[in-house]
Amino acid sequence: MLAVTLGARRRDAQNGALPARIPSATNTPLQPPTPFEPSRDAHPRAGADTPGAPADAGALHGERPRPPEPTAARTLLAAAITTAAVTAASYAAPKSYAGTIVGLAFLAATYWLVLRYDEATIRAHGLSLGGVLEPAPLSAARLARAALRAVAWAALVAAIVFPPFWLGYRLYWGVTSPFVLRPPSADEIAAQLLVVALPEEAFFRGYLQSALDRVFPPRVRVLGAPLGPAWLISSAIFALGHVLTILHPARLAVFFPALVFGWLRARTGGIGAPLLFHAACNLFSLTLANGYVHAP
Repeated sequence: MLAVTLGARRRDAQNGALPARIPSATNTPLQPPTPFEPSRDAHPRAGADTPGAPADAGALHGERPRPPEPTAARTLLAAAITTAAVTAASYAAPKSYAGTIVGLAFLAATYWLVLRYDEATIRAHGLSLGGVLEPAPLSAARLARAALRAVAWAALVAAIVFPPFWLGYRLYWGVTSPFVLRPPSADEIAAQLLVVALPEEAFFRGYLQSALDRVFPPRVRVLGAPLGPAWLISSAIFALGHVLTILHPARLAVFFPALVFGWLRARTGGIGAPLLFHAACNLFSLTLANGYVHAP
């Protein structure tokens, strides 16, 4: 009886009465705006890519949902709201805590916009940090590989950028005194990494540049990094946010290092390298300021 039934269905399919193959709805994961290599140590979520599973299958099983597709209006509105909130916090908070509160505001925005969603979304925005920020078991091997790669890229760019920056610093400030090395303290290093660089890179390069890359796909490749309007827009908003918190036109100059941070994000596929380079830039500037008598 089973053979007869299967034979009848095969004949019906050949005659067009039934489709030869029934297409299954595929839950396509959010694709990254820039190339990245998924970790071999990461374990897929149950039902995340199962043919025939509905888009909210993960949520039905208590897993994290996926975000709506980004649009230019939604993304820029999120950037405007976050910038306004951070600016207000920087003026309202006590001076000694303003930096910490601003950092927490950026992290809260990034959590709401990206980190509360599933692993595919977090990876697509370059926010995995070796799996630290993913809702999945942490792999020591994967974490070590990601950390070494981020350190290598940050060190390479620093070796290229810092020498001419040092020369420009001396020329701009007219430095004549000898340099005395006064390295930053452990507290200053931790503050630059966790309070400044991590929140800012998570929001501007993790969320904003990645979301805008999906709206305005990259069209050029610069030294191996796919770049487009998102690279410039996110850097401009980054600079605008800096000048709003401290009203001085010189603050707009951070647009240029932001271009390097954005390039690193696109070239490496994550925020690890730009995070480290961002902190290194701030610490290098601090070291130069402390190392010369004039200390601007």
